[in-house]
Amino acid sequence: MLPILFRRMAGSVLLLLSVVLAIGGGVLAFLVAASLTSSITVIILASLVVIAGVAFLLSRLGFALLRVRRSLSVWLSAVVTVLVGVLAAVTVFSPGPVTQAGAVPPGVRYWDLPTGSRIAYQHAPATGTGRSTPVIFLHGGPGTPGEGIPAAGQVLAADGYPVYVYDQVGAGRSSRLADVTQYTVARQVADLEAIRVAIGADQIVLIGQSWGGSLTAQYLAAHPDRVARAVITSPGPIWRGDVTEANEGDPWTEEPDVSLRDLAMFALVDVNPRAAHALVPDAEADSWMHKLALTGRDSTGCPGSPTAPAHGNMQGFYVNQVTNADFAEIPDPRPALRKVTVPTLIMRGECDFIKWGITRDYRRTLPNSTLVYVRGAGHAIAGNQPEVYLGLLRDFLAGRPMPDYSSDTPPN
Repeated sequence: MLPILFRRMAGSVLLLLSVVLAIGGGVLAFLVAASLTSSITVIILASLVVIAGVAFLLSRLGFALLRVRRSLSVWLSAVVTVLVGVLAAVTVFSPGPVTQAGAVPPGVRYWDLPTGSRIAYQHAPATGTGRSTPVIFLHGGPGTPGEGIPAAGQVLAADGYPVYVYDQVGAGRSSRLADVTQYTVARQVADLEAIRVAIGADQIVLIGQSWGGSLTAQYLAAHPDRVARAVITSPGPIWRGDVTEANEGDPWTEEPDVSLRDLAMFALVDVNPRAAHALVPDAEADSWMHKLALTGRDSTGCPGSPTAPAHGNMQGFYVNQVTNADFAEIPDPRPALRKVTVPTLIMRGECDFIKWGITRDYRRTLPNSTLVYVRGAGHAIAGNQPEVYLGLLRDFLAGRPMPDYSSDTPPN
């Protein structure tokens, strides 16, 4: 009696395990194949063959332990195999939702750069007393553009500065790259240098927010003679090579929903970005990134701060993931930056989720820099304290004296 009961229990467990192990084996095959090829067809076939094989063999063994007739067990095993394959097909291999980008607003134009990037931009011509040095705003991310000329940019244009804002390659209305491994820090620096040439400026003023601050530092290291002044607000790391998520900070108080297909996309982008791109194309991946940005936009300011307005300028998933991976592999720019004497203003918000040590790294590295601590502001200083932000910008660009917070610890 006991052996019969044991056999039936073992058979039932095997039937359950046939589904779990088949999916697990399929995931493993998926990742192994992705490390060897970028052909999504080969990757899918390899994972489906493993799923089918494991499901069929284990379910056959389970039915055998349950003493099901051989002919019937073959059919039942085939049904289990098909069901597991269908489950994989409708979760991992079925296209996900796509969010439509907002309408292109008036004033958006394009640069076709010699780097191969097609860059969407907007320009606010100088309307005040003419100044020869253009101002270029650099958005965060990588891959999270804003929408239109920022309010401070309109004021600077009235002060006489030609103002430009653009969507970095791989994000917003700019082009996506067919080979996602080409999203590198060097590509972003090369695009910015090509933009400087395109607008005919000997020197530029850079205003970089978050990752835009990191890009500003990279451009300063490569082209210090091309920058008249730099403003870095709520910056990300100068170099990701010695930064972990724990010491960088986490903006998300609420995580977005993640499907099995999303997990497959994340697993693949770390192993083989080209394969991830073949499985989940730009429109779908960018839609997920857009949802993530909307989820986190309420969690980056001080308590009670106004909600950042939503817009339809799409984020870029692959430029974010691949550029950040590259950012950890490039050489440390700090030795070069210690020789850069470009006047630089660093703004730090009281409630910024970026760790204090990362902000201080800019102040310690750039010899001609000033650090201003802005109370009542989070990561988006321009949105949380717009008057303070604008006042600091105008004073700095005009060469007026600035308060410098020189301590190695944040104020109480």
